[in-house]
Amino acid sequence: MILVTGATGQYGKAAINFLMKKIPTDSIAALARDENKAAELKASGIDVRIGDYTDYDSMLKAFKGIDKLLLVSSSDMGDRSVHHINAINAAKEAGVKHIVYTSAGIKDMNDSAISFITTAHARTVDYLKKSGITYTFLHNNLYADVLPNFIGNKVLETGVYYPAGNGRVPFATREDMAEAAANVLTTEGHENQEYPISSDITYSFDEVASMFSDLSGTQIQYIDPTKEEYSEQLAKTGVPEMYIGFFTAFADAIKNNEFNVPSSALEVLLGRKPTELKEYLQSAYFTNN
Repeated sequence: MILVTGATGQYGKAAINFLMKKIPTDSIAALARDENKAAELKASGIDVRIGDYTDYDSMLKAFKGIDKLLLVSSSDMGDRSVHHINAINAAKEAGVKHIVYTSAGIKDMNDSAISFITTAHARTVDYLKKSGITYTFLHNNLYADVLPNFIGNKVLETGVYYPAGNGRVPFATREDMAEAAANVLTTEGHENQEYPISSDITYSFDEVASMFSDLSGTQIQYIDPTKEEYSEQLAKTGVPEMYIGFFTAFADAIKNNEFNVPSSALEVLLGRKPTELKEYLQSAYFTNN
C-alpha cells in the first residue's frame, strides 16, 4: 500500500492520478486534513485517511499498513521541519518501509536567499537519513507553474518584469515532477537515492521573454527592475507584503543562480523528455486565447 500526504494539494493530487494509471486503486491511500476536500479522491476509490502533521496520533493511525509513503513537504510556512519529523517518527512507529520525500532542488539548502524554505528541507533530509528508514529524496527545482506568480498574467502588455538578472533556472512542470514521483513509488532501485528533479535545459528570464515573443508574434521585452522597484509595483497592485517578500526572495535566489542545477534525472525517471518551458508557456498563456 502506498500513501500520499498533502493529497488535496496540486502536487499530491497529480501524483495520485499518475499512481492510479500504474497500480490498482485499492493499493493507494491518501492523507488529508479535511475529509470534504478529499471527497473526489474517495469517490475514485482511494482510501482517504484523515490526519495532520501536527497531530502525531492521527498520523500514526493513518500510516498503519502502509509500505511506501510519499511525504509531500508541508505547506505551512512555520517550522515545517517539525511537521516532517512528526511524520517520519509516526511512519517509523507504524512500520512504513520506505519514505519518498519532496525536497528542494537548490545548490545549498543551508545557505540560500530562501532559507525560510530550504532550512526546513535540510533538517528533514538530515533527520530522515538518520532515521533508519529507507528513503528517496526528490530534490524538486522550481516549477514552471510558479512563473505566472512571479511575472503576472499581463506579460503581453507589460513585458517580463522580474528582478532575476541573468540567473538561470531548469524549470520543469509540476505534472512532470509528480509523474516522476509516481514512477519512483512503483518501481524498484530507488532505495537511499537522491534525485535532482529538474530539466536538463536552463532558462534565463531574457530567454523567457523571447519565448513570449515567438508565441505571441510581438516583441516582448525582459525588464530587470531593482528589488525596490519590483516591490513598489507589486504593492501598487495590491499584493500583500508577505507575498512581496516571498517573490523578491526567490528573485534573489534565481539571480544568484542557486537553482542553476540542471539534471537528466527527471528524463530518466519519466522515460521521456520533460515538457519544455515554451510548451508550458503556450498552455498557460495562450491556450484559451
